[in-house]
Amino acid sequence: MAEDLKKMYRTIMDDHFPPKMEISFVDQDRRQTLFYEKVTWTIDAVQKGLRYGENPGQEAALYRMVNGNLVLGETETIQPGRYLASDIDLLQSGKHPGKTNLTDADNALNILRYFTDRPTAVIVKHNNPCGVAQAEMLEQAYVKANLADRVAAFGGCIAVNRSVDIASAEAICSQYAEVVVAPDFEEGVMDIFSRKKNLRVIRIGNISRLQEFVGKRCVEFKSLIDGGIIAQWSFVPQARSRADLKPARCEANGKIYQTNRMPTDREAEDLLFGWLVESGVTSNSILYVKDLITVGIGTGEQDRVGVAEIARDKAYRKLADRYCFEAWQTAYNDLKDPDRKAEIDARVSAEKGGLIGASMVSDAFFPFRDGVDVGIREGITAVVQPGGSNNDYQSIEACNESNVAMVYTGQRSFKH
Repeated sequence: MAEDLKKMYRTIMDDHFPPKMEISFVDQDRRQTLFYEKVTWTIDAVQKGLRYGENPGQEAALYRMVNGNLVLGETETIQPGRYLASDIDLLQSGKHPGKTNLTDADNALNILRYFTDRPTAVIVKHNNPCGVAQAEMLEQAYVKANLADRVAAFGGCIAVNRSVDIASAEAICSQYAEVVVAPDFEEGVMDIFSRKKNLRVIRIGNISRLQEFVGKRCVEFKSLIDGGIIAQWSFVPQARSRADLKPARCEANGKIYQTNRMPTDREAEDLLFGWLVESGVTSNSILYVKDLITVGIGTGEQDRVGVAEIARDKAYRKLADRYCFEAWQTAYNDLKDPDRKAEIDARVSAEKGGLIGASMVSDAFFPFRDGVDVGIREGITAVVQPGGSNNDYQSIEACNESNVAMVYTGQRSFKH
């Protein structure tokens, strides 16, 4: 049975999706149509589109928009021809890409478009980021992003906003990845990547123009099991500069509650970085960020305090694994020496999982103070959240008690 399942993952699946697709929005006698064509690649003399969908056995097809212009109210869809993940330059691929490879790449670019000022690396696994970091050199950014969650990054999609150089390529090849996405690759890099025959190496020249995609929208479709469809405009975070962060303030019980202090320059930088990364994380999430690196990411949980605790616990586990790997080139879970393990545990505990001085980022308001209390107990110094809860005063009080800055964005960022 296990061997049969492995064979399914290796199999290239035929699909029966047609070569062209049209989607029309009709309002009385006004029709707006978006035109698409199917994308295929020729690999080892086999012309094929997506390898399979979410899972082996699911037929799937990728379509790129080639014509059409949709305007609904004051919102206009992104123009055809400005391709990113829907029209990739596949420089190396041992096998055809699957749906998740491209949706991971797409969400990595969704995050990466907000970071053009310095080298940035985004590692995505199953459509959620597991490590994001900025640095002065691309290799540093990648190493920091990978070590933020080395375990989850295994087999992930790596996207960067600079041409991949030799040092970065060597660092990437020291780990296992499924996909590498970049605007270009310097001379000699493809020779390094050729060691990993199944690594999909993707060039997307428009990454160098990602800033132009900030604020642009596309229509998202969600199909229901009865064949119905929900259409919505894609999410665009409004808070993209320090000026967009407003001091936490509310009125409750006949009293005004307000944060005692605004973030420092370093905290504001981390808060904005985390808020923009968070725009690519599944809804109802909490992130911890420090020095432009994700420390812990909690995704898509049902309750606010629960996701804050998950992100905290991940920060502890990931830091322990990082220290173990840096010292002995082995995973923390594989470390057998009890003395070494105790040494790492003590160090991680003293540093509170790297959360001392970190910033806490929430995509939704905190209904009670118990969510921010999770971070405050670990030593966070700043919080960003949309605001809007009837009990905002509780979170403001909790932060003021510990001299933690809190700011609002005024916009929740739920997405799926």
